[in-house]
Order: sequence, then C-alpha cells, then structure tokens
Amino acid sequence: MTNILAIETTCDETAVAIVTDGWLVKSNAVSSQVQLHQQYGGVVPEIASRAHIEWLNRLIDDAVQQSQCPLTNLNAIAVAHCPGLVGCLIVGVAAAKTMAFAMRTPLIGINHLHAHLYGGFLSSDPTSPPRLPDFPALGLVVSGGHTSLFHLNSFIDIRRIGATVDDAIGEAFDKTAALLGLGYPGGAAIEKLARQGDAHAINFPVSLLDAESLDFSYSGLKTAVRYHLRGRRGSERSIDDLTPQELADAAAAFQRAAVAPIRIKLCRAMQRYGFRSILVGGGVSANHALRQTVQQTADEFGVPVSMPALAFCTDNAAMLAGLAFHRLAAGLTDSLNLPAIATV
Repeated sequence: MTNILAIETTCDETAVAIVTDGWLVKSNAVSSQVQLHQQYGGVVPEIASRAHIEWLNRLIDDAVQQSQCPLTNLNAIAVAHCPGLVGCLIVGVAAAKTMAFAMRTPLIGINHLHAHLYGGFLSSDPTSPPRLPDFPALGLVVSGGHTSLFHLNSFIDIRRIGATVDDAIGEAFDKTAALLGLGYPGGAAIEKLARQGDAHAINFPVSLLDAESLDFSYSGLKTAVRYHLRGRRGSERSIDDLTPQELADAAAAFQRAAVAPIRIKLCRAMQRYGFRSILVGGGVSANHALRQTVQQTADEFGVPVSMPALAFCTDNAAMLAGLAFHRLAAGLTDSLNLPAIATV
C-alpha cells in the first residue's frame, strides 16, 4: 500500500488528507474560512494566510488520527504549490517541506488545477475502486478563480488548451449573487433561487469569443446582469424595486448564460481532438445545471464523464494525494527548493 499525506492551502480552505493507492480516502480534514471572509464579500489574502497558519497543525493531527495511519507509514508528502494566493501557498509549502525533511520522505508538488480533475476518482469505500479514464481525456476545471480546458494524455501529461481571458465562472456567480443580495459565497444561493425562475425570461449575453476559440469570458455577463438589476447607469434602482419573481428570473437567466459557453467549448474541443472521456472538477462542478450540461454533452459524443462527489468539488487535499500517487509511481518527486507559484 502507498499512503500519501497531502496539504491544501491555495485559497480559503485549509485541508489535509491521507489517501491510499491513489483512490481510497482514509481521511479528509477541511477547515472552511467562509465565515471569516463573508463580511468582505470575497477572500482577503492576509486573513486567509493567517487562518491557514492557525489551523494547519490541528488538521494534520486530525487527518492522521482519522486515517489510523501513523506518520511512519507515509510514503510521501504532497502539497499544492501552484496556482493560488502566494501567501497562502507559502504556508502549505513550508509545512510540507518541514514534514518531508524531518521524516526523510519524498516531497511532491501538485498543480491545484490538475488535482481538481482527479476528484472523480476518489472513494471512501474500500470495496469499490473507481475505474480510471480512457485517454486522451478532456479536462474542465470550473472554480472561483479558473475556467479552463485541459488535454490529458495521462494524469501526469496535461496541457491547457483553453482558459478565461478575464473573469472565472465562479467569480461571476459570486458577483451576481452579491448583486441579487444573496451574500457570499453565491453559487449555491443562485442555484436555489434559479429553480424558482424562468431561465428564458431575460436574454443575457453568451460570450463565445471567436468561432474557433476554446477560451472563456465572463466579465460581459456580469456587467449585463448589473445593468439589468440596477439600470443602465448601474445605480438607477435597487433590488428592493424588483419582485421576488423578477429576482428569480434573473438568477435563472444568469445561470443559463453562464453554463451555455461550457457546452459549446466542450463540443468544440471534442470535435477538434477526439477525446475518449471527459473529466470535470472545481467548486462550480457542484452546480446541477452545469453537471447536467456536461453529462448531456458526453452522452452526445458517446464518451464517459467523471465528475467528483460533492464533497470533492471544492478545494480539498484528497485530490492532491490521489494525483500525487501517480507522480510518485513515475518517479516525479521534488526537492526542498519547491517554489510557491501564484500563477501558471
């Protein structure tokens, strides 16, 4: 058995997990910082970094106790070292380096976005190991900071083929939720309100960029929602002037316009590269409308799709440990000079 402990501190979740043989989750300890950042309507990097320092040692202890896997049985230490908020990354990378050095255990740096694509291959049930995907695979990461497409020849041979040119889909959800008075974070609140609305009541723009593009853009959609809710000058009325049904219609129409480009870009990528499977990950992959759209697209092309269980959609360390198993098997370990990299 190969046991890997992983540390996740890229943004506003502190997480530690231990995973066996790349799929069996023995522990998955997560501390969310949502309450710390709610009053600001978004993540404050300095606050996030300090919270990681406060929680990380406790979560390492929790993960070890939950897994019943002593530190002496660990085969490697993995850590998300890119991309993310650099102050947050430094906390996790420093902790992972310290553990690897003290335990004389291999250190494995993990790209956080690549790890999201592994979320669908994790399980807590020792009797049901997941079936690995057919390659080449098309990867879709949808989160607060990223909307990206990837070409995977394997779990360790990954290249980006599309990304947002401005705002990410998750940011668009959060900003629209703020405009609707739904608070932060906004994804789940918008999805709940959208169930009561008419998705075709408002014709919000669907940004496709040029005819061959695999990139995304959400800044225009955010602006369109603001003008619709607040008037063309952005301050002519407030949400108090709108009926509950009008607000629900706005949420539903926004969600439709946000998800529509996903389907179109998936189809373009499938037609261009002939992928044999689709992998999805990231916090927005918890959205039912998006999951349904991806599944329909996969069905049309006759390929399997892998989407994470809801517990593994948002940032977690289990996905890092799972991916690290494949890097360790390939001999891809890192030195204690592993850098924390904000962007990739």
